[in-house]
Amino acid sequence: MFSSWIPSSWRSSPAPQEPEKKSTTNPLNPEGLKPCCACPETKSARDECFLKSNPDAADEACRDLVLKHVECMRGYGFKI
Repeated sequence: MFSSWIPSSWRSSPAPQEPEKKSTTNPLNPEGLKPCCACPETKSARDECFLKSNPDAADEACRDLVLKHVECMRGYGFKI
């Protein structure tokens, strides 16, 4: 009866439905580790190598440790 003169913004509308939650769990990283917290052993070894090496030769001196850390990160599903 009064619906013709009630503004549309005042009319009730159906409640919005919540979108379906997709599973975001990575099977390679079921604990949901962030990149900063994954592979602490290889990360600390890599960092220590860079800190103790001559800056001019650090890239070459720490190459193996960097590769091991990248391999570990990829094992958790991170794209590096």
